[in-house]
Amino acid sequence: MRQTLPPLIQALLDPGRYPDPAARVELIETHASWLLLAGDFAYKIKKPLTMPFLDYGTLDQRRLCCEAELRLNRRFAPQLYLSVVPIVGPPNDPQINGVGTAIEFAVRMHRFAEAGRLDHLCARRQLRWQQVSDLAATVAAFHDGATIAALPTRFGQPSQVLAPALENFDELPALLPSGEAHQRLSRLAEWTRSEFDRLAPRFAARKATGRVRECHGDLHLGNLVLIDKRVTLFDCIEFSEDLRWIDVASEIAFLYIDLLDQRQPGLAGWLLNEWLACSGDYDAVHVLRFYAVYRALVRAKVAAIRARQANADLEQAQGYVVLAEHLISPPAPHLIITHGVAGCGKSRVSRRQLLSDQAAATLRLRSDVERRRLFGIAARTHSDSPIDGGIYAGEASELTYQRLHDLARELLAAGWSVIVDAAFLERSRRDAFRALAAQAGVPFFIVAPQATPAQLRARIRHRLAKGHDASEATLAVLEQQLARIEGLSTNESESLLPD
Repeated sequence: MRQTLPPLIQALLDPGRYPDPAARVELIETHASWLLLAGDFAYKIKKPLTMPFLDYGTLDQRRLCCEAELRLNRRFAPQLYLSVVPIVGPPNDPQINGVGTAIEFAVRMHRFAEAGRLDHLCARRQLRWQQVSDLAATVAAFHDGATIAALPTRFGQPSQVLAPALENFDELPALLPSGEAHQRLSRLAEWTRSEFDRLAPRFAARKATGRVRECHGDLHLGNLVLIDKRVTLFDCIEFSEDLRWIDVASEIAFLYIDLLDQRQPGLAGWLLNEWLACSGDYDAVHVLRFYAVYRALVRAKVAAIRARQANADLEQAQGYVVLAEHLISPPAPHLIITHGVAGCGKSRVSRRQLLSDQAAATLRLRSDVERRRLFGIAARTHSDSPIDGGIYAGEASELTYQRLHDLARELLAAGWSVIVDAAFLERSRRDAFRALAAQAGVPFFIVAPQATPAQLRARIRHRLAKGHDASEATLAVLEQQLARIEGLSTNESESLLPD
């Protein structure tokens, strides 16, 4: 491969040409860039290409794109993206950041350990739910601060959502063998058009309410890395506004299908749930499957093109089509509520339910999180409320359970199973959710974890010592709950699931 490299790139394989010490230089080549890894730093040089979706055709355009890459990626990785440096001199004797007329430009970055990339962790089955929680919180915080697309712009308009989705069906049939794959594509095309017609007003509403933002645009596991045990985003789309200015739901759908493709449905569902808990954007679940199918078929198209170029089989591409078809046929939803006092293990059991969901089609609503959101308090900020006062006063609790009821109804109607993680000490509140399940025509279950009083007290002491749980329950709250809990009736016990 190196014999066919341009003279500039061939010359830059010499470690002595770099301003910082480097024992060796490693080259990584993509379809659009050369990445030169030299010591503690990396230098990314864009290829002089012009494609339908990308323009690196002139030196000035490459400089502008390098500057855009630096600016956009410093939104979430300022420690990685350092500067844009000129390369001067003749191509066979270049100087990085030298004096004179630039012949090329490079984005200079700090290197990181490739083993920490999330796709590598996932492939080694070392990606943990705690890291996915950090990922979801990081993405939600980035989205929260990202610039909102102005209403007059084309970004996120329903027509702009539909066009690239239909483009997949124009291009994929020529890339995949006829037969079963084409039949799947035909079903997916019909579903996409029908689903778009149903959701068009919602796409428009999401644009109007600020959910279309300047996102990352290429947010898959390979563009995420653990640095100092925290998830960091990198390598966003800089060359296409249409790919970057998107609905935040489309962005999270990319990660969702990436985890599904990696045979990690539990983590896919966990990611979605943690992102929803952080963002509060429950409206996104209405459009998430549409975007997930679109993302899966884009990946199918890319995989098919690469397979054709390498004269390889099309198994990966066809796998994405199968994944897309699974997404349009989710399992029938159900409703689960938890029951029990503080420290009995409700959140632990509901987390286990999510992580074991092979369809990644279950959403959890936590009373501790939604109660704070209802009153404008951050999820892990202590409200300093007294027992039965503040956000735990009777009226506040009624508002909280009503909010949980409204959300559960909305999510069930959108075709998702729901777990409501709350104490449900009173039978009347449990009855209201049983009635909701009946109205929605879905099965109803109760999970009631058990623990001894000593275990309950020990768990609450441990939780209070850690100091970063959404629950504010104290030992005094526990004693009050134990005094007033209304046990399950015989009829309710028939709905119990094992914990």
